[in-house]
Amino acid sequence: MNGAGTVANIVGGVLALGLIVYLFIALIKPEKF
Repeated sequence: MNGAGTVANIVGGVLALGLIVYLFIALIKPEKF
């Protein structure tokens, strides 16, 4: 695997994780959004 592909996978994983955390917090504390 080339370096660019690895970086893209890491960035994609971080974005997906961030989105999941954001939605999880929004469900628990909707008054903050």
